[in-house]
Amino acid sequence: MAEKLYKNTSVKYDLAAGISYVIDVEVTNGELTLDEIQAYVDHGLEQHKSKVIDRLVINLDGDFVDLKYHFADVPFDRIRRITGYLVGTMDRFNNAKRAEVCDRVKHDVG
Repeated sequence: MAEKLYKNTSVKYDLAAGISYVIDVEVTNGELTLDEIQAYVDHGLEQHKSKVIDRLVINLDGDFVDLKYHFADVPFDRIRRITGYLVGTMDRFNNAKRAEVCDRVKHDVG
């Protein structure tokens, strides 16, 4: 029995600690088996370890394959230096450190 061929599909990828996400895959100019699609997804995960792949477009062109990986947005937290500490928020400061923040003198720039 021949393997099923796909043009569009989603691949579930499991991270550590039971966390998983889905990568949407689009195949243009042809069809691929699920094993071939998984191999391209695995290649992207290996090449881009520090990024989260959101979508993959596989463009078939004869003997050549163009892979275009789309990455998920990374939330950015503002980091400030407050009373000698690099922090994003003051929610973990104790009462003394909060008082120090309130008492500090802010200088004008310019």
